[in-house]
Amino acid sequence: MITPVSFYKCLSEDTRLKCLLLITMHSELCVCDLISALQLSQPKVSRHLAELRKCELLQDERRGKWVFYRLNPSLPKWAVDVLKTTTKSNAEYLSSCLNNLNISKNLTSCC
Repeated sequence: MITPVSFYKCLSEDTRLKCLLLITMHSELCVCDLISALQLSQPKVSRHLAELRKCELLQDERRGKWVFYRLNPSLPKWAVDVLKTTTKSNAEYLSSCLNNLNISKNLTSCC
């Protein structure tokens, strides 16, 4: 069971927080989507996603050569509410990531 302290520790890094908020917004994203959105290398994004899995905030599913991430369905309601509220209330914080993601999805389909 996740505690408030462990939850907020997992959110305390910019890349991890953005990954979580983007996944919250889109329900599910592929690692290639997050690489495009964040404009970071695959190893760096994968390292942060592994940390979020370790914190039990995300679940992953391999489909072919791609890995898709979604919120862990066993997250407590309060944690999901925090993520949804943060996502809705911080459009400016996510704007460049969302722009990058939209451009990437319009140009190519990586997964």
